[in-house]
Amino acid sequence: MKIEGLELLRLRMPLVTPFRSSSASEAVRDALLVRVVTPSAEGWGECVALSHPTYTSEYVDGAASIMATYLAPRLLVHNDVTGEGVGPLLADVQGHPMAKAALEMAVLDAELRADGESLAARLGGVRDRVEVGVAVGFEPSIEALLEVIAGHVDDGYRRVKLKIAPGWDVEPVAAVRERFGHDLALQVDANSSYAGADRSALAALDALDDFDLVLVEQPLAVDDLVGHAALGADLRTPICLDESITSTGAAETAIELGACSVVNIKAGRVGGVLEAVRVHDVCRQRGVPVWCGGMLETGIGRAANLALASLEGFTLPGDISASRRYFDVDVTPPFEQVGGWMDLPAGPGIGVEPLEGVLEEVCVHRQWLSASG
Repeated sequence: MKIEGLELLRLRMPLVTPFRSSSASEAVRDALLVRVVTPSAEGWGECVALSHPTYTSEYVDGAASIMATYLAPRLLVHNDVTGEGVGPLLADVQGHPMAKAALEMAVLDAELRADGESLAARLGGVRDRVEVGVAVGFEPSIEALLEVIAGHVDDGYRRVKLKIAPGWDVEPVAAVRERFGHDLALQVDANSSYAGADRSALAALDALDDFDLVLVEQPLAVDDLVGHAALGADLRTPICLDESITSTGAAETAIELGACSVVNIKAGRVGGVLEAVRVHDVCRQRGVPVWCGGMLETGIGRAANLALASLEGFTLPGDISASRRYFDVDVTPPFEQVGGWMDLPAGPGIGVEPLEGVLEEVCVHRQWLSASG
């Protein structure tokens, strides 16, 4: 498949509610989409890097630059590019998995649209709807947190993930359990905030065992697999790794060391949806459940996440909330959930494409790239 050109589109998507993490507060999603143009079809991908390099080393400006300068030219000079071939063609550029994942997704989407095949079918999906959950960031008070969760529960979500950090852990979790009981599937995400913590902070993780949590996600540093294994031996609550899982090899090592019993798979973090499938396969072979993480995606990335989460090993609800959880108007037709379930879009490729009118409103910059310059 010859790529006639690539377009990078920068979007500014105001968030319905600023998403507060331990390191930053995102009020606007600075999104980066990729459009691939071929003689037979167009394809779309989304780079999930955030505005600043505080969550990962990748960030939107850097991703756009590396795509335009190094990655896209490697694809444009070839007369026959496939989704499977994108990874090998870009392999000599070190790092930048989120940028590479966006290009792979766009090429794969174009290929599948031309073939009339859905992404879920190509990946080996086994379901046409997936169970989804919602992630809740830090709130200014426990009362505010409970009201936010109440709204999500009223909307039909049956699984909630809370952000935690030293000093904001046992008390909010206890309050949520008291208010909503044990029918609500509850998990917590530390984003490595307990790395280097003192004994009293780590004791709080022990105390969380009393609240029947689905899992505690990434409590320690990304590279501290030994520490996660030791912590996991002390906790009854399963440990899930997120940021530590950067490839199939990383997943194999973490499982072998006993550093986790659950894995959060993000296609952007591992370099593409095809590598995400390989991580899924490794985990499934070893009996480790997986779920699909979210990165404040627009409908483009959300559609791809749904296709990935349709694979058999994704047995836990993912962070694939409805569009209106994040945006008043999504760049694609909105995704909705009913009773904690979301349907996969029908149609070839990822099954959706941007609404031109909305795209024009939120797009702040376009860059066209082709072999001819």
